[in-house]
Amino acid sequence: MPLIIIGIIFITGLLYSIYFPQVPEIIMIQRRSLIPHRIKTKLPLYSNIKTYHITVKILKKKQRRIIMIIRPRRLRNGDSLRKMVRETRVDSSSLIYPMFVMDGENKKEEISSMPGQYRYTVDKLMDGLEEVLNSGVDKVMLFGIPDKKDEHASQAFADDGIVQKALLEARKNFPQLYLITDVCLCEYTSHGHCGMLHGHDVDNDSTLPILARTALSHVQAGADMVAPSDMMDGRVSAIRAELDKNGFNNTPIMSYAVKYASAFYGPFRDAADSAPAFGDRKTYQMDFHNSREGIREAVLDVEEGADIIMIKPAMAYNDMITKVKEAVSVPVATYSVSGEYAMVKAAAQNGWIDEKKIISEMAIGAYRAGASIYLTYYAKELAQYFKEG
Repeated sequence: MPLIIIGIIFITGLLYSIYFPQVPEIIMIQRRSLIPHRIKTKLPLYSNIKTYHITVKILKKKQRRIIMIIRPRRLRNGDSLRKMVRETRVDSSSLIYPMFVMDGENKKEEISSMPGQYRYTVDKLMDGLEEVLNSGVDKVMLFGIPDKKDEHASQAFADDGIVQKALLEARKNFPQLYLITDVCLCEYTSHGHCGMLHGHDVDNDSTLPILARTALSHVQAGADMVAPSDMMDGRVSAIRAELDKNGFNNTPIMSYAVKYASAFYGPFRDAADSAPAFGDRKTYQMDFHNSREGIREAVLDVEEGADIIMIKPAMAYNDMITKVKEAVSVPVATYSVSGEYAMVKAAAQNGWIDEKKIISEMAIGAYRAGASIYLTYYAKELAQYFKEG
C-alpha cells in the first residue's frame, strides 16, 4: 500500500508535467504516518518542519519551478501579523527595577560606572519611585548602603537601618508599589563578604540566623517579598521558618538560587560599596563552568520553600534559565546585572550600537529562554518599549 501511494504521487506529477508545463519539479507534502519507516528513511527530511520532497521528472526543464505547501515566511508578512503570532509575549508587569538607597539627606548621586543609575537618600528615593511608577513599572528591588558597617552586619537588621527606613516611607507614600528587598550582608559587613567570618572563611551556619533576622525586619517594615542573594546553604529554609514563626506565612521568597561568581558584578560593587576586603566569593557563589550544580541549587531551594527561583547573571546564562525552567515548577526570574547594563550603556554612548534594539533583544532573549520575571536597570525603558510593541 505505501508503495502504491508513492507511485500514484509520481504518476500524478508526471501527468501534470505533460499537460501543464508550469507544474513543479518538486512537490512538498507533509509527512504522513501511513508511510512506513523503511520508506521514510529513503527520503530526504528537511529541518523540524518534517516534510518530504518528492522529485518529479518533467519534459520541459526550462519551465521548472517549485510549489511549496508549507511556507514559514507567510507568517512574517507584515508587522501586525508578526505580532499576532509571536511565541514570546511580554509586558511591564514582569519587570523589576533595582534601586540603591543610602543614609543621609537630600542626595541623589549618579553611579559613575552605571550612567543613568543613582544612589538615593530616603527623601530623594520618593522622587525616584514616582518616576518608576510613571514609567509603567510597579515593582522595585531595594539595596541598602549604610553609613556604618561592622563585622556583624548589625545595620542589616536594625529597626532604623537604611532599607527599613526606605520601606516605611515607600509604603506610606506609594501603597501601590510592590516592594522587594535584597537580603544579603555584603553591603553591611566591614569586610564586604556575604556572611559571618571564622578567620578568613565565611561561616555558613552562623550566618543563617542573621539572614533570617534581616528578612524578618524587612517584612515588618513593609516589604512584600524578600530575595536572599547570599548563597549560604540552607538560608531559604531559615528565612521561611522565621517568617512563618512571626505570622508572615504568605510573604514569598525569591531566591537567588543560581548565582554565579561572575565578573559581570563589577559595577554593582562600586554602586553598593560591597567589594570584599580580601579574597573573593567563589566559596559560596557558583563556578560558572557548572550547569548541573545550578539545577541542584534550584531544586534544593524549592524544597526549602522558595516561591521563585532566580538565575544571575542573565545574558551569558540563558541556557541556565531554560534548564532551571524545565527542572522546577515555580516561576523563574533572571537578573540582567550591572555589568550587562554598563557594557550596553558604554557602547551606546560611543555610538557603536543601537541601545534600544540591544536592550530589547537582551530582554526577549531572557523571556524566550524561559524567564517570567526580569530584573533590569533598563526596566523603565523596556516598559515603554513594550507599550510600543
